Amino acid sequence: MNNELDSLQKDISQQFITMLQDWIPTNSSIAIAVQNSYIYFHSGSHSIHLEAGRQVEPGSIAEQVLQTKKRTDAILDNTLFGTPYYGIGYPIHIQDTLAALVIVLPSTFTAQKLEPYQFLTGKRDEEWNPVAIEKISYIESLQKKTWFYVEKEQFKTSITLKELQMRLPAFFIRIHRSYIVNIHFIKKMARDLTSNFIVTLKDGTELPVSQSYLNNLRNALEF
Repeated sequence: MNNELDSLQKDISQQFITMLQDWIPTNSSIAIAVQNSYIYFHSGSHSIHLEAGRQVEPGSIAEQVLQTKKRTDAILDNTLFGTPYYGIGYPIHIQDTLAALVIVLPSTFTAQKLEPYQFLTGKRDEEWNPVAIEKISYIESLQKKTWFYVEKEQFKTSITLKELQMRLPAFFIRIHRSYIVNIHFIKKMARDLTSNFIVTLKDGTELPVSQSYLNNLRNALEF
């Protein structure tokens, strides 16, 4: 009986996919989750992989749709797919069972729709200061708050690193879960005594490069 139900769910899922392919970008990815696991996944990008049968992760778009029964959209971080993506989830029903249909749009799609930031407004003491984006040396996530730095002065912003990463100019590179760096302020890159990569800025600030983001830096600076 379970095999018949699984087959029926997959057939219905394929009908949704056929309809969606007429209007979403060809390199989008599509997932359908029923109850607590994914029953279908189609990857439109080589960098995105998700196995059917995988459990729905806490905090994911699929989980939010299944809990709220409402359309949900968000910028995804790199936890699930390895790179940030914009996703939209819809509540649907398969054989009277609530399901989540999730469309993951490629990062280039979002970049085309959202203009890069020209400046960020940061709070310092009791003042709010607009700062031209090219003057910011790096951005940090610390204790659930986001800070950016200009000539070693620290400013606080309400925009998260995930949101910033999708709208910063190309000369900003994510190098760590907690750091985005402006490559124009990089003096050198080197390994420390424990063989971890460290970025040193022109003002002497040292920032760690995590293994999961190292390729971002290599590709941007071609080393």
